Amino acid sequence: QVQLQESGGGSVQSGGSLRLSCVVSGYMDGRECLAWFRQAPGKEREGVAHVDSDGRTNYADSMWGRFTISRDNAKSTLYLQMNSLKPEDTAMYYCAADRDGDGFCKLPIIPLWYEDWGQGTQVTVSS
Repeated sequence: QVQLQESGGGSVQSGGSLRLSCVVSGYMDGRECLAWFRQAPGKEREGVAHVDSDGRTNYADSMWGRFTISRDNAKSTLYLQMNSLKPEDTAMYYCAADRDGDGFCKLPIIPLWYEDWGQGTQVTVSS
């Protein structure tokens, strides 16, 4: 079993930046696909980005150029650097792990692939 704990959320003004962290504990061999998702009130959970065991990344279209996902396997931590934030980025942000990908991440970035989830951290962007 894998446990994930997010931190780093908060309230910022439009154009600001935040860095989210997700500490992963429990059984991990470094081959997991790790991802960030978000969910706004009344909306479905949507994929933000994922990173595989070799550091290859993919992003949802609206995040390209603004968000950067990374992982530090030595620290068992996943990150999401968010720049140029917009009010529409307001959501609960979740990290997730897929232990079945044998080091690779599946496309598209959808919740179906991920077995383990954190509790979420709130990001609020005001205009």
